[in-house]
Amino acid sequence: MLDQATLDRLWNFEDPKLSEQRFRDALDDPAYNTDEKAELATQLGRAIGLQGRYEEADALLDSIDGEEEPTVGVRILLERGRLLNSSGHAAMAVPLFEQAAELGDHLGEEFLAVDALQMLAVADSAHAESWARSALEYASTAHDPHTRRWMAGLHNNLGWMLHAAGRFTQALVEFQLAEQWAEQAGTPSQQQDAREAILACELDMTAAG
Repeated sequence: MLDQATLDRLWNFEDPKLSEQRFRDALDDPAYNTDEKAELATQLGRAIGLQGRYEEADALLDSIDGEEEPTVGVRILLERGRLLNSSGHAAMAVPLFEQAAELGDHLGEEFLAVDALQMLAVADSAHAESWARSALEYASTAHDPHTRRWMAGLHNNLGWMLHAAGRFTQALVEFQLAEQWAEQAGTPSQQQDAREAILACELDMTAAG
């Protein structure tokens, strides 16, 4: 199967149209085998879904055979869940993310398991904090360095969740942890996001007295 870093190089989340074209080009590349192309197709579906073309993305996911390669099956669950969540059906997405998290863990696909857990924090608002902390716990013990890169973003997301609830002191701790993880295993963009979040939270704490 494909290394997550390979998929990351094809993605530009700020430009899903460009990402769509990159995945279409990759699917035409004979260097990828059948299983790898199935995995690429799940990401093409995600790129299409990010552009709001939900029915087209759903039909594409329907056409992918996830029976032969379990990792492809996990990705199909994830992308179906994302489509449902983005199209206003978050409650229907929750069981798909739960299945993806369980199967990803069973297969040792740490990155995908964390992805599913963090999506549960988005889709299952009633238990968002619990899911966010589960994602953090899982990612913190991951053997895969690429998976540990989730830590900065997960702490940042939890920080904003706590911030929205007016729990500024706890939020600040999460933002500071996000900065630490970004410096250890993250990207310059994650470092900048964490620093900006810390400053914003400190200002809000001062304003709140």
